[in-house]
Amino acid sequence: MRRCFWVCTRGRFAVLWSAILLAGICQVVRAQTGGAVTNKPSQWESEIQAFERMDRTNPPPQGAVLFLGSSSIRMWKTLAEDMDGIRTVRRGFGGSRIADSTEMAGRIVFPYKPRMIVFYAGDNDIAANATPEQVLGDFKAFVEKVRAQSPELAIAFISIKPSMARWARIDAMRVANALVRHYCESVRGLKYIDIYTLMLGCDGKPLPELFESDLLHVNRAGYKLWTRIIRPHLE
Repeated sequence: MRRCFWVCTRGRFAVLWSAILLAGICQVVRAQTGGAVTNKPSQWESEIQAFERMDRTNPPPQGAVLFLGSSSIRMWKTLAEDMDGIRTVRRGFGGSRIADSTEMAGRIVFPYKPRMIVFYAGDNDIAANATPEQVLGDFKAFVEKVRAQSPELAIAFISIKPSMARWARIDAMRVANALVRHYCESVRGLKYIDIYTLMLGCDGKPLPELFESDLLHVNRAGYKLWTRIIRPHLE
């Protein structure tokens, strides 16, 4: 009787201990995956789907200049007007990073068959503590993915802008810009467009009149300056 009791008790203890271990493993998995065991869809999925709906109802021109990247492109509402006479498609989304555009290239690059891509990203990467070397590596990965499909496609990288909101990261931004510039100068068909320099005042700080009140995003005056710098590279 005692032996039976011990065997049963030991069996229950083993089951209980296994359950505790399993719960602990699941807790670790949840912690590592942000609370989900399965892969989540991209955080930008709703915005990408919105582009796709727009494309179905009002197909954009093919062979245009594709402006791609983060919120600095998304918020450029006057792009078509500023680039009057040049066919453009604007596909900036969220606070995206370089790798997000690489991931979404099959949906917001290839379908348009652009003659050129003008790319602004890297700002959010540095703000999220990416190193300059990681910015360069991610841009190289973007170029490689795009050119695997369109080997001769021209790609222009707009330099990471200076802003007071992210001034604490300015050294990393300068280095990232320098690395990308060197890479662009060494690869046929790539361009580096320097908007950084002309956004600085005599004191070496960003010109406040070029920015929204958040001191991060450029305003209408900022986009006018960008237009003056970027447009000659498109003609």
